[in-house]
Amino acid sequence: MPADTLELRGVPFLRVFQMSGATNFFGEGYAFHRLWKHLGMDWSRTTFAAKTTTLLARAGNMPLQRDSITPQEWCPKCIIAKPRQGVTLNAVGLSGPGTHTLLTRGSWQLRNEPFWISFMPVTETPQKRHRELVAFRNLLSARMAEFRSPFGLQLNLSCPNVGLNGSKLAEEAGDMLSVAGTLRIPLALKLNLLVPPRLAAAIAEHPACDALHVTNALPWGSFPDEIDWEELFGGRISPLAHLGGGALSGKPLLPLVLRWLAEARKHVRKPIIAGGGILSPADAEAMINLGAAAIALGVIGILRPWRMRSTIKAAYQRFALHERLYGGD
Repeated sequence: MPADTLELRGVPFLRVFQMSGATNFFGEGYAFHRLWKHLGMDWSRTTFAAKTTTLLARAGNMPLQRDSITPQEWCPKCIIAKPRQGVTLNAVGLSGPGTHTLLTRGSWQLRNEPFWISFMPVTETPQKRHRELVAFRNLLSARMAEFRSPFGLQLNLSCPNVGLNGSKLAEEAGDMLSVAGTLRIPLALKLNLLVPPRLAAAIAEHPACDALHVTNALPWGSFPDEIDWEELFGGRISPLAHLGGGALSGKPLLPLVLRWLAEARKHVRKPIIAGGGILSPADAEAMINLGAAAIALGVIGILRPWRMRSTIKAAYQRFALHERLYGGD
């Protein structure tokens, strides 16, 4: 297997992933991307991962245009970016048109390279979430023959902006993997840092789980001994409290992800796709050195776009070095 690809169920994915939603639902990006491209933002040589969808249309906290895909605002009020501190706080809440509309658009079906669709059940009880996932699976299954390229499915259990507890959702992972496993496509379970590595390892033993994807943004107030929320945002109350509090991405996540990854590699036998706080080549190399089978980039495209090319290049060089030294293990 080439050093620059991670093969899951026979599908070769480029080892540098996009965080789901980094370039919107179909890779079209966002309005500010037109400016950021001049600063060096370049998603070349990355595996596209679609913005997480829900079964039904969801308003969330980010107003969308009539296409239910494009944000109305150039700088959505549900997202706060602080480039100097290297952080973002967002309370988007999975705004989107729902699965049926996205599949009807046909854009995913026209892609020519392996990619990921991301889905999260968001109803209030385990029973309803089970039915939600079954309905999503049936919709996707009915359109599988239309896809030009093989693709994988991320089961997102980690979005902190929909009023659900990600750690509690992890307890439902086995059922979700069993439901989605009938699609017979690569499945990655997306967890956040609030799920202990040993629990993640137990979840990963499910035969339908092909990889773990860690991490997503952290809910406001998480890890108070290690993240100085007041220093970052000027107070103890979230500036997005009126939208549920929001979730943190960026620089403070990196040491937490590295620590989680180091512990997880002692117990997890499946590949781990690791991301969170990667803002430089050295950050990417640190995750690969600790055993990440792939890395995921997200807020670097907002906070450090001029470092994207060098970070992606450094990641592939480090993957190649590991392949030579350790044979990909």
